[in-house]
Amino acid sequence: MPIIRSNDAEMTSLQISPNTISQPLNLRRQFSSNLDQRVRLINGRRPVMACLSLDVEAPVTASKSGFSKSKEVIETEAKVLVGTYARTPVVLASGKGCKLYDIEGREYLDLSSGIAVNALGHGDEDWLKAVVEQANTLTHVSNVYYSIPQVELAERLVGSCFADRVFFTNSGTEANEAAIKFARKFQRHNHPDAKEPATNFISFTNSFHGRTMGALALTSKEYYRSPFEPVMPGVTFAEYGNIEDTRKLIQPGKTAAVFVEPIQGEGGIYSATKEFLQFLRTACDEAGALLVFDEVQCGLGRTGYLWAHESFGVFPDIMTLAKPLAGGLPIGAALVTERVASAIAFGDHGSTFAGAPLVCNAALAVLKKISNPNFLDSVSKKGVYFKHILNQKLGGNPHVREIRGFGLIIGVELDVPASPLLDACRSAGLLVLTAGKGNVVRLVPPLIISEQELDRAAEILYQSLPVLDEKNSN
Repeated sequence: MPIIRSNDAEMTSLQISPNTISQPLNLRRQFSSNLDQRVRLINGRRPVMACLSLDVEAPVTASKSGFSKSKEVIETEAKVLVGTYARTPVVLASGKGCKLYDIEGREYLDLSSGIAVNALGHGDEDWLKAVVEQANTLTHVSNVYYSIPQVELAERLVGSCFADRVFFTNSGTEANEAAIKFARKFQRHNHPDAKEPATNFISFTNSFHGRTMGALALTSKEYYRSPFEPVMPGVTFAEYGNIEDTRKLIQPGKTAAVFVEPIQGEGGIYSATKEFLQFLRTACDEAGALLVFDEVQCGLGRTGYLWAHESFGVFPDIMTLAKPLAGGLPIGAALVTERVASAIAFGDHGSTFAGAPLVCNAALAVLKKISNPNFLDSVSKKGVYFKHILNQKLGGNPHVREIRGFGLIIGVELDVPASPLLDACRSAGLLVLTAGKGNVVRLVPPLIISEQELDRAAEILYQSLPVLDEKNSN
């Protein structure tokens, strides 16, 4: 017989329902180490004893009911989590489609998508069905054994792009770490007699490839790297898009690979040109280096193409993926040509969790939906529409320098920090991100977003713009 809590903020008793299991039960696990050693009294009574000998407390007030209020969650987080995140002061509790709801019930239009992760929005029915069915069947077995969803996902991925083989990881930074190792092993394998095979890498200004030590070394922002130096040596940064600058740096026998984002997300929503990517392809071939496209943020439908590089007609040796692939579950992938894969042997790399049945079945549901040509066409059309209304509403504002992007990865560059605008948008019910040097508003909504929701987002941005004048005048 399940126990549900009354919604009355001053509730001091428990109600018993014979037929209902209530999601909002939200019973609090005690964090204090000494609480298990003493019995607490509630209104002078002992805790209610439920079935299975479970101690259930009836809270005196809502503020004592655990994580029922944002303030308590934020205060508890500050006590128990390592302080690596400067979080927005919102405690999100649920979501559906392109809407999110905080713990007090306020509604937000989500144009952040969990940092370009929730491509199908929140609670997509096909994704949910894939997760629940697989969770009921088989969740994890490790890579000691074969599993059907992993093989099916790999088969579908290689069938959709240039690649011949896949290595699964748990995140984008892990996918880039795999690409680093594969590039160095490729050079050693192809030049077995070389005293010092190529080990160096070229990356670019405004790049972001992850936070682990190898991927961090490829990330240009010194703010990320400097606290952890020395990071992996051998990385040189060229100016993004500058052919002549890059030409001088790619050297035969020295350069193992060139890492580039076809569209930079974290760096400020900057796009490469077709000419630049074609140059990189030719220069890498001539130098015997590998070309790696990092599509962790810009790949899998975000640009209106399944893969961002398709719009340029230039193809890499390795492509790294992650963010949207499993619809919010942790996954990454390094997709490689047969030429690269032939250099990799048993034991050269591995992962306990990567490619687990649960996440791969979720990813299959995502990939099947996004790879539909009609779906991709809708992303392209909505991207054109959104940029048009953004230019109409925001383009005349003196603080707006440029509105750029492809599909549904769009940046609004300002001449002042964007944080006041983000705060104003949040207060009006819109969640957006920053990029670049903090002066770019990054718009990466779920790919399922409607034109009506895009209209609303543009209107909130427009109505919030005056805050930039207020902050600038102070």
